[in-house]
Amino acid sequence: MRVALALVHHPVHDRLGDIVTTAVTNLDVHDIARSCRTYDVERYFVVSPIEAQWRVVERILEHWTEGAGRERVPQRGEALSRVELVPSLAKAKAHAAERFGVEPRLLATGARPAEGTEFCSYQEARDLVARQVPLLLVFGTGHGLAAPALAQCAGSLPPIRPGRYNHLSVRAAVAITLDRLFGDGCVDEVKAPC
Repeated sequence: MRVALALVHHPVHDRLGDIVTTAVTNLDVHDIARSCRTYDVERYFVVSPIEAQWRVVERILEHWTEGAGRERVPQRGEALSRVELVPSLAKAKAHAAERFGVEPRLLATGARPAEGTEFCSYQEARDLVARQVPLLLVFGTGHGLAAPALAQCAGSLPPIRPGRYNHLSVRAAVAITLDRLFGDGCVDEVKAPC
C-alpha cells in the first residue's frame, strides 16, 4: 500500500480565520504514529517550519526509537519510526514521491468541505489505493488547512460529521479516516448503517 500521511501545522487557520502556525503536541506525534502503524501507512510527516518544534519531536522520537522507551515498549518505537519531520507540505510531497517512485495524489481532510478542491469519496479513495495510486492524506491542525495548503491538494475527503458540534481532535479524525479507508467495517459516506 503506497499511502503516507501529513499533519500540517502551517499554514492552518486559527479560530478567527487567520493563517497561523500551531504547536506540535506530544499526543499527536504518538497517537497518529500508532494509527499509521495499525493501518500500515508507510510514512507520517509532521509538517512544521519551526525548528524549535522539531527539537521537541526529535526528543520524543529518540526516546521511543533509541532510548529507554524502546526498551520498555518496543512496539511504540516501531510506530514512531514512521515519523518524519519536514518544514512544508511541499517537502512532504517530495519525500513521499521519493519513497513511492512517483508523485502522490494529495487528499485534504477537514471538519468542513475543503473549498477549491475536487470531492473524493471514501470509496473512490479506496479504489485509488487498490489500483496502487500513491496517496498523501493531508490533515490540518488548529481550525483547519489554509488555502495555500489546500491549493496543493488534488481532492478532499468528505468531513466525518459535517455541521456538528465543533470538530474532532485531529488524532480522532485520523483514526476514523484511516478506519474508513482501510478498516474491515461497513462504511457509507457519512452514515454507516451496517
